[in-house]
Amino acid sequence: MAKTVLFGSTLLLGLSMNSCGNGKPKQPNIIFILADDMGYGDVSYLDAKSKIKTENLDRMAREGVVFTDAHSSSSVSTPTRYGILTGRYNWRSTMKQGVLNGYSKALIAPGRETMASMLHKQGYTTAGIGKWHLGWDWNNIEAGADSVDFSKPVANGPTTRGFDYYYGFCGSLDMSPYVYIENDMPTSLPDRETVNKGKYSWWRKEPTGADFVHEEVLPNLIDRACRYVKEKAPSDQPYFLYLPLPAPHTPILPVKEFQGKSGLGDYGDFVLMVDAMVGRVLQAVKESGEDENTIVVFTTDNGCSPAAGIEELIAQGHYPNSIYRGHKADLFDGGHRVPCILRWPGGTKPHHVDQTVCLTDFYATFAALNGYTLMDSEGEDSYNLMPAIVSGSDVSPIREATIHHSIAGQFTIRWGDWKLLLSPSSGGWSAPKPNDSTALATLPPVQLYNMKTDPSERKNLEAQYPDKVAELRSLLVKYVEEGRSTPGKPQKNDGKYPWKQLDFINK
Repeated sequence: MAKTVLFGSTLLLGLSMNSCGNGKPKQPNIIFILADDMGYGDVSYLDAKSKIKTENLDRMAREGVVFTDAHSSSSVSTPTRYGILTGRYNWRSTMKQGVLNGYSKALIAPGRETMASMLHKQGYTTAGIGKWHLGWDWNNIEAGADSVDFSKPVANGPTTRGFDYYYGFCGSLDMSPYVYIENDMPTSLPDRETVNKGKYSWWRKEPTGADFVHEEVLPNLIDRACRYVKEKAPSDQPYFLYLPLPAPHTPILPVKEFQGKSGLGDYGDFVLMVDAMVGRVLQAVKESGEDENTIVVFTTDNGCSPAAGIEELIAQGHYPNSIYRGHKADLFDGGHRVPCILRWPGGTKPHHVDQTVCLTDFYATFAALNGYTLMDSEGEDSYNLMPAIVSGSDVSPIREATIHHSIAGQFTIRWGDWKLLLSPSSGGWSAPKPNDSTALATLPPVQLYNMKTDPSERKNLEAQYPDKVAELRSLLVKYVEEGRSTPGKPQKNDGKYPWKQLDFINK
C-alpha cells in the first residue's frame, strides 16, 4: 500500500515498500543493467523510426521513468564505468584518455568509495555480474601477460571495491584473457587459445578458460543474475546488483534463436537478444515477489560503435544513434547520449524526464534514497535525481552543467541548451578526426551548438556567440580546477593531464 516513507533525512512520497521482519520498511532492491555500445536509436520507444523493436525495453519505458536527455560521462567503456561506480568524472582519475586492456591494473584507487561500498554501508548486500573493464591485478602480471598465473587469485578486484560477490571477466569479449573470475579466483585454467576472424564477431587469439565459450557468455551472465535475484529476494536485507553486459559490443554473437530475427543483420539480432535478456531479468524480479520494491535501471556505456556496421545499418533505414551526430568515442552526442530507463513500480509513476542528466548521478541518487549524505571526497560529479524520479519532469534543473570526455581525452560541456566542444574535431573516430591536420586547419578551434534548435550539431555558432563560448569555457575551467562540479569543498584530481588536452585553461 502506498505510504510516506522516511529514509534518514530523505522524505520519499508515495512509495510502496515491503516490510522487514522487524516491521520497518525494506529499502528498495537495486539492479543496474549496463549494456555495451548500444545507441539511443536502438531502443524503439526512444526513436519511432527504429527498425529494431525492443519489446521488453519499451514495456520497461512505458512502466517507468524515461530520461530522454541522459548521457554517459565518456564516449568509451572504462571511463564511463568509473564514473558510474564512483560518481566522479573519469578524467579526474589517472586515466586521461583511452580505455584499459584485459591485463591493466586496477583503476579505482583503494579507499575511494564506490556505489557498491556506499550501498553496503547502508545495509545492502552487493553483487557484480558481468564485464568489469576497470582493471585488477593478475598474479605475476609484473613479469608480463605471458607470465600470469591463472591458478592464483587476482588482487584489487571488485570484491575489494565494495562487492560482496563478483562473477565476470576483465574486459570486452574481444579483449584477452578469456577467463571468468568468481570472487577473485579464476574459475578454470586456460586450456586453449581461441580466435575468431568474422567481420563483426572477431576476437584476438589469446588464452581461453576451459569453461569460457564466447557465444554462451551473455546467457550465462543472465542465468546467474536471475538466480541471484530469486535467491536474495526472500531476505530482509536489500540487494544491489550491478549487471554490466558485454553486448551488443563486438564480437557480435546472437545465439541461434535470434539469428535473422531483426532483418538487419547480426547487430540488430544481438540488440534483440539484449532486449530479451533484460526481459528475463524483469521476469525474475516479478517471480521473486519483489517487483514493487525493486528499482531496475537500464542504460548503456556509450553510443553505438562503427564496429557494429553503422553505415550498413543506415543503408537499411536504421539509425542506431538516432538523429545525433557521431558515434562511440566522439564528443558529438552520438558518442554519449544514451538510453536510460528506470522502473520502480512501488516508488514512481511512469513519466519522462527531459532535463540533462549524467550516469554519474546514480551514485548520489542511490545515496539520497537511503538518507546518506555524501562526503566531500565522494561523488564529486554526482547529482541527486530523486526529485525528478519521484515528482516528474516539472522539477527545476538538477544539474548546473555536464562535462563529457572522448577517447582522445578531449572535452565538451553542456549547459542548458548550449554545448561547447573544446576541439575543432570529433575528439574520436568520426570526421573530422583529431589527427586529420588537413581538415582541422580549415576549422575554428572550438564548436558551439544550440542543442534545442540543432540537436544534430550541424551549425557551429562559435563566431556568433563569443560571450557564450567564454562563459562555458570558464565554467569548464572551474570544474576542472576545483576537482568537482557539485557544491562542496574543492578536491584534488589524480595524476597529471596531458597539457594539450587542457590548453583551453590558459585561453
